[in-house]
Amino acid sequence: MRAGFSTTAIEMKMNKYQEYISIDPNIRFGKPCIKGTRIAVSDILQWLASGMSYEEILIDFPTLKQEHLFAALAFAAYREQITQIIAA
Repeated sequence: MRAGFSTTAIEMKMNKYQEYISIDPNIRFGKPCIKGTRIAVSDILQWLASGMSYEEILIDFPTLKQEHLFAALAFAAYREQITQIIAA
């Protein structure tokens, strides 16, 4: 846990991703996207995985804000948390 943050405060901040992400079957085939854009959560994750910094992404995509990047990460973390492996 980061200094100065309680577990509850971190969880509350992570749950706010819903303010920034929407799923619309008419936009990017229903992929989770940043609201008001066609930028998918998976795009942001791929840019970060390829080594782009937050600053580089924000410069390349001026419609994005830092909160959008954090929301994409929180959304991915939530999806990972609820994913269950079903053994055959």
